[in-house]
Amino acid sequence: MKFDKEHWKDIDINIDSLWLIGPRAKGGKRTNFYHGNFVPQIPDHLIRRYTDENDTVLDIFMGSGTTLFECERLNRNFIGFDINQDIIDFVENKMKDSNDIKYCINNCDVTDAVEFEKNIVADLKLMGKRTVDFLIAHPPYMDIVKFTDRLEDLSNTSDLNEFIRRFTLAMENGVKYLKSGKHFAVIVGDLYRNSEVLPLGFYLMDSIKRNIKCKLKGIVIKDMVGNRAKIGLESLWRYKCLKSDYFLFKHEYIFVFKKGV
Repeated sequence: MKFDKEHWKDIDINIDSLWLIGPRAKGGKRTNFYHGNFVPQIPDHLIRRYTDENDTVLDIFMGSGTTLFECERLNRNFIGFDINQDIIDFVENKMKDSNDIKYCINNCDVTDAVEFEKNIVADLKLMGKRTVDFLIAHPPYMDIVKFTDRLEDLSNTSDLNEFIRRFTLAMENGVKYLKSGKHFAVIVGDLYRNSEVLPLGFYLMDSIKRNIKCKLKGIVIKDMVGNRAKIGLESLWRYKCLKSDYFLFKHEYIFVFKKGV
C-alpha cells in the first residue's frame, strides 16, 4: 500500500488487533460451500495493506479460491497451491473467463521442497518475476476436516508435532520466494483435544519464529461468525458448553510477519 499523506484518513483498512468482521462479504465469485474457507474480508484487508496493484500474492493453501477472487477484484496477480484436484478444478472453472490478472494454480504438496520449487519457479518465470510480494497461509486445522485421502495432505496429519514440522516446511518453502522485507500472514485457530484447549495457532507462530528469519508484526484476533459446522446448532453447542466446563470457539488468529532482509 502506498501511503497517501493527503488522504490517509480515507483509508478503510482495519489496523486494530481485534477484528469484529461480522457476516462474510458476498458478491462476485465469492462462495461459502467449502469447509474451513475464511471470510473474504481477511485477504481483502491484508492484500490492500501489504501490496500494490500488479503485485503478486502467493497462497500456499488455496482451497476454494477466496484469496484469488480478492486478488482479481483488487488487480493483484496470484500464485496458488492446493493438493485437492477437485477444488482446483472448481476454482479454474470460476476463473475461465478472467483476463484481468495473471494467475497460476498448482496441484502440489507444499511440504515437498523440490516439487514446490519446480512449480513456483515456472510460475514466476511466466509472470516475469523472481519473487512474490505477499504470502498468505490458511492451513487445515490438523485433521478436523479431511480434504483428500492423500497421505501427504496436511489435513490427514493427526500428530501435533508432525503437523507443526510439516507446516513449518511449507512455510519455509513459500517464504523462500517472498521478497525480503515483505510481509506474510498465517490465519489459524485453536483445537480442543483430550478435554483441553490445544493452542495450535501459537505453536505454529512459535515454530515460524524459530525457523524463519522474520519479525512478528501483529497478532490479530478475529471473530468467527457463521461457522458451517455449527450453523443451526447454536443452542445445542451452548447447552454442551454450559453442561461442561469449556468455551465455544469464536475466534481465529491472524499472525502477520515481516521477512528479514
